[in-house]
Amino acid sequence: MTSLLLKAEGAGNDFLIGTGTWADRLSHDQGLVVSLCRRHRGIGADGVLAISATGRDRMNLVYRNADGSPAVFCGNGTRCAARAGVELLGLPGRLVVETEWTVVPAAVEGPMVRLELPAVEGQPREVGVSVAGRGRRGWWLEVGVPHLVVPMDDVEGLEVELEAPPLRRHELFGSEGVNVNFTALGDDGRLVVRTYERGVERETLCCGSGVVAAAVVHMKSGGPRSMTVQARSGDDLTVEAPAGPQAGPVFLTGPTRFIAYVEPVDYPLS
Repeated sequence: MTSLLLKAEGAGNDFLIGTGTWADRLSHDQGLVVSLCRRHRGIGADGVLAISATGRDRMNLVYRNADGSPAVFCGNGTRCAARAGVELLGLPGRLVVETEWTVVPAAVEGPMVRLELPAVEGQPREVGVSVAGRGRRGWWLEVGVPHLVVPMDDVEGLEVELEAPPLRRHELFGSEGVNVNFTALGDDGRLVVRTYERGVERETLCCGSGVVAAAVVHMKSGGPRSMTVQARSGDDLTVEAPAGPQAGPVFLTGPTRFIAYVEPVDYPLS
């Protein structure tokens, strides 16, 4: 198999995708992942995707965060990987992505990729968290990885880099912590989401599993079962749960973009 390294993004969530020997490197070399993902002394990315074909319509995906830590699922990463499976590995437009969380059916139509995720296990759990004397109420749930969804009246002027870290590492959520999603319903009916991602340790322009988590919480509060969600990047994604998010599959659809093929001039990067 040809060994390729590709820069891609899904709704502003950016990744390095590796095939062949690059896939093996990205899967096993934490130091390399950290070096490549650095914004100013590397290529820059929120994480890396190591992909390989496992059948005529199946592929395996290993995801690593920018800090080199593993995560069993990344929504936008899985969407980008599915497109790469079609365009780089020669798989059909309807395929299955084997993630470390679960097997995810995907449909690729040009830059748009739709994932079929399993029903959310259990209802979102309401939690109250106090940080520096300020109380926050939110909803905890898992979409492959744990999320805290904090509904607010407005998120535009929110200082996410200050507000999120104490919540992300709060003792209530154990040693691994949570991804923190601040949400607000816009006048046009779109749900606006801003996410601070663990493993990246900053606000990202989009978090696919966070978009799903936010939509599920809003559905629980009486929102429609088909929602448009606006990421910090300005991109719109669609979350659909025709039978309800606990009763049947949840679909995530959004854009992807291939940016460039890359070949670092020094390996390993220092």
